[in-house]
Amino acid sequence: MKNLRIVIVIGMLFLFTNSYAQLKDMGPGKTKDEKKSAKTYLDLMVNMVSTNLNYGGANSIVADHKKSMNGIQAGASLQAGITPQFSLVTELYFIRKGGKLKTTNPLSGKESTLRLNTLELPVLARFHMGKFFLNAGPSIAYNLSGNKKINEVSTKLSFNNTSEGFKRFDAGIQLGGGIEFPFKQKRIALDIRYSYGLTNISYAKEIYNRILMISVLFSKAWKTNPLGKK
Repeated sequence: MKNLRIVIVIGMLFLFTNSYAQLKDMGPGKTKDEKKSAKTYLDLMVNMVSTNLNYGGANSIVADHKKSMNGIQAGASLQAGITPQFSLVTELYFIRKGGKLKTTNPLSGKESTLRLNTLELPVLARFHMGKFFLNAGPSIAYNLSGNKKINEVSTKLSFNNTSEGFKRFDAGIQLGGGIEFPFKQKRIALDIRYSYGLTNISYAKEIYNRILMISVLFSKAWKTNPLGKK
């Protein structure tokens, strides 16, 4: 996860640098963005995500014993254009989250895998700078079900206030950015985002979600934009 964070930071710096360079090149009096209009897109999403868990105060002692896992994300994403430089993005998707601990971990000494099946709803501010954009905003989630596997023995998670119980609701923040390419009358967008869980999802331990999401979006702008402003 440490290497993953480094990659994310480098990617964000790249986006900021290129976006700033584009704005600087436009300079005073240049009207590149004036010819643009706010655009609204509706995309279907089916992606693979990389998920992991943070164990709060015990995370440092298990850091070398954790393994990220691949999950699936499926749903819809709506980018509502407000101005050429600003959009609101809301999404609703199903996502599988979780993480794994190796047999050598100091918490249990057993190989364990935790999986959560979740509905998630982020609401993000999207700032457009030329072909680049930046995202930031909160997200809320509801855990539908889950399971825990210890030494190949799998059990369903209970969602009640017990020593082995988990919480239904989760909340976090999402940060990231991406790039858009025009393609005939449509656009292709690459969206890279990191989700940082703020809610402890366990009643007896500290467990927080951490997710890296990479989405490829392909759609045509709506002919009419109900929220757009010139």
